[in-house]
Amino acid sequence: MPVSAVQFDREKFKEAILFLASYCPPEELGNVKLHKMLYFADMMNFLEEGRPLTGVDYLKQKFGPTARHLTSAVEELSREGRLTAREVDYHGFFKKDYVATAPFKASRLAERELNLLSDVADFVRGKTARQISEISHNAAWEAAALGEVIPYFTALQLAPVEVTDDDRAWALETAAAHAHTRPF
Repeated sequence: MPVSAVQFDREKFKEAILFLASYCPPEELGNVKLHKMLYFADMMNFLEEGRPLTGVDYLKQKFGPTARHLTSAVEELSREGRLTAREVDYHGFFKKDYVATAPFKASRLAERELNLLSDVADFVRGKTARQISEISHNAAWEAAALGEVIPYFTALQLAPVEVTDDDRAWALETAAAHAHTRPF
């Protein structure tokens, strides 16, 4: 796999986590959903801007992409007194939930980025952890082997390609121009 030239912005990553924890009710934000919200936001930002939102590495895991530094960032935010991560009983299983105990630093995230995080969070919150894991098993996730980093450029495989009438006209014109030439 190619080495990524993407720069990880740890402070922005932490603020994105804190924003999501303040935006989502704790019962709607578990570990699986937090990983997926960050993944989708980074990949969507890459599609729109040519660069990810935070630049964190995402590893291909059985239940979908996971942010490499999420655990350490959550621990840092907890030590700073800005976030509480709790394990709660969820139908007989343990589930992590996250509660923001301090406001996120709005200066680290642009308005467009906050809107993207909100949109992604709204999409993910409406699904179960299992559903969102299945959705994350997309073409970008398929591009890596289990345990490998998912390259950001694979986000390009997530964008639908629409062939327009202009595209068709160009293809026909080009084909007609080359119809008389032989490939040999």
